[in-house]
Amino acid sequence: MIGQLRKKDFFVILEQLGLIMIGIGVVTLTPLIVSLIYNESNYLSFIIPSGFSILVGYALRRSLRDKNGRMGLKHGMMIAALAWLWAALIGSLIMMQITHINFLNAYFENMSAWTGAGMTIFANVEILPKSILFLRSMEQWIGGLGVVIVVIGILIRPGTAAARLYKSEAREEKIKPSIVNTVKTIWWIYLFYTAIGIVMFIIVGMPIFDAINQTMTAIATGGMSVKNDGIGAYHSNAINIVAMIIMILGATSFLVHYRALKGNIKFLLRDIQFQALLLLIFVFSVLIILNGHLSSMDAVFNAVSAITTTGFNIQPTNTMVMWPQYVKIMLICLMLIGGSAGSTVGAIKLIRIITILKGVYWEIVKIVAPAGSVIPRKISGKPLADAEIKESGYFIIIYLIFIFITWTVLVQYGYDALNSLFEVSSIQGCVGLSMGIVSATMPQIPQAFMIFDMWIGRLEIIPVLVLLRAVIATVKKF
Repeated sequence: MIGQLRKKDFFVILEQLGLIMIGIGVVTLTPLIVSLIYNESNYLSFIIPSGFSILVGYALRRSLRDKNGRMGLKHGMMIAALAWLWAALIGSLIMMQITHINFLNAYFENMSAWTGAGMTIFANVEILPKSILFLRSMEQWIGGLGVVIVVIGILIRPGTAAARLYKSEAREEKIKPSIVNTVKTIWWIYLFYTAIGIVMFIIVGMPIFDAINQTMTAIATGGMSVKNDGIGAYHSNAINIVAMIIMILGATSFLVHYRALKGNIKFLLRDIQFQALLLLIFVFSVLIILNGHLSSMDAVFNAVSAITTTGFNIQPTNTMVMWPQYVKIMLICLMLIGGSAGSTVGAIKLIRIITILKGVYWEIVKIVAPAGSVIPRKISGKPLADAEIKESGYFIIIYLIFIFITWTVLVQYGYDALNSLFEVSSIQGCVGLSMGIVSATMPQIPQAFMIFDMWIGRLEIIPVLVLLRAVIATVKKF
């Protein structure tokens, strides 16, 4: 049967997955530093799950090193899809031991963190141990780049495997000739902006621990906070402005950052996605201010938070629930669109929206133009093929279908229709703004659907569908 996995396929997938398991184990060990600083006696809760991930990964690498075949794109996609499931599992095992929540809630929380969805099941995050708060922030920070991308930059040698894995996490841009060097350059840019963000937050009065965590989740466009009221807990417009700057940096393509940091500021200003990002923030902020009865700061901050898919808030959730329906619809539109491709954002992404709108325009021009006319099709000076336009259209359709499915499930469970659409758009877009539907007591079936939505939202759907198709085909074989 087409799509079924052979023995060699399993070897390829598990051998490379082993490397990622080692990386995940190392990442989830880092909060031990925070445990030591704050004298929290939860060391084994980190060491055992993290050590388990490292040992399993090492065993797979060692036993399959000489048995794996050539990696294809399908292998890379399946490895990426499985990597996020494993990452959420290891994080949940840690969280279950320390916070004593059940497995589904722990898995939801960690999938939300790794994917940058930013939703939380905790009603009061301020009572959580500092090490758990840092774990959530670290997961978002690593997840913002991509679990697989991080491993490529640190552990994988240049070659076909690196290229396949890079593409498997929905990344196409190349800053350097080789994928490994591209990833390392992205890493340096990411670290640089993280350091700048921490310093900026400290300068405007945020405590050091908060500044580190809030910067990691802002630059990763993740949005989980160490405060119950998010950024609004600090009651500072200066902090709000710094947060918006970092969110916009996180939602801008790394290629654009690279060119700008090399001194080519014009490249930044001429980038069509960056232009569209700023334009949409301005237009939607004005629309919300004029018709939504929100203050200028609330309108602009939430517009930035929604389109960058960060999910930071400066108003408590119970206040946001009471917002006019018009405001919710505006934010839903922004959460569906998202920021730039090649950045840390989720959602559909600006380039796909631009491509579809341009495609419709070109089709209209083609109809009204004289027969035989050649219509140049370019975006930012780059030629655009029919296949790229169709691919954007297919993705948007599939994306909205999955939104519709989970939206229907939530409405079936009695949740308000508009609030449900808001919640699902936020979850699948890996945003984090919430109408209060997500909680530790929500029904298990809607919660499971939302976990699935976060997974496909981060991976841009196709790798998950490739994995599911292969699993189904293999099961049918037996």
